[in-house]
Amino acid sequence: MPNLSDDQLLELAKKAAVKAGKIILDIYETGNFQSYEKKDESPVTSADYKANEVIMEMLQAETPDIPIMSEESQNGLLADRAHWQRYWLIDPIDGTQEFIARSGDFAVNIALVENNKPIMGIIYWPPGETLYYASKGNGAFKSCPIEDKQIHVREFENPQDDVVMIAISRRQSREKIMCRMNESRTYQTLPLGSCSLKACYIAEGKADLFLRMGVTGEWDTGASQCIVEEAGGNILDAHFVPLTYNERNTTENPDFLVMGDPKVNWQNIVDYDLVREKSHN
Repeated sequence: MPNLSDDQLLELAKKAAVKAGKIILDIYETGNFQSYEKKDESPVTSADYKANEVIMEMLQAETPDIPIMSEESQNGLLADRAHWQRYWLIDPIDGTQEFIARSGDFAVNIALVENNKPIMGIIYWPPGETLYYASKGNGAFKSCPIEDKQIHVREFENPQDDVVMIAISRRQSREKIMCRMNESRTYQTLPLGSCSLKACYIAEGKADLFLRMGVTGEWDTGASQCIVEEAGGNILDAHFVPLTYNERNTTENPDFLVMGDPKVNWQNIVDYDLVREKSHN
């Protein structure tokens, strides 16, 4: 089988994400699924497993020489995969809690990682029939029934003073995030579910900042990282250090930041280690 071009790989991943997304949406709408608890106490459903099966079958059929790392598969030890120059990185359902809670905020994530850096990112939001995608050096895009366009992070008119829109979790205390923000700035908050959809909102300029605190895996950021970077933003860990892919024994991410306009001094806005007491005045 001949090797696929990068454009063909991107199209393959887009088709896999959409196909899995439609299956997930069918299950979501009927409510016919089972829920389980993983060893780390995070939820997983039969829909996650079905989507994982569909994506892996499509990718393996067309790219048998490219390994796959998935949240819902056994990925082995670093010693077994350290030699991977290129691999698929997938999260069949990002936002399983939102899927179960029926908020609609869940997505399919597929990334292609090369030399330990995400070079393609595909995120599909099934309820909105919306596809976000990017490839290194070619920009980030959004495709849905009402529009098909290139996307960019929001540019601040005044990077020092403009209101910052923060995407926050529906499942996490607002104060847990806001107590780490510089009090000299003005903020608005936008509650959302899926981690990757928050990143997409920043990539298309609907939000400016997202601080993720809690357990995530490399599959939660791979696709987002490519899309956000190609839209002009950045994803770093909460101490402003680059995230790593397939370079540590664990696939677990540290807490991280998704940031928009690079003209903003984000290190002056977020102090991850500082927790301010909530005012009772």
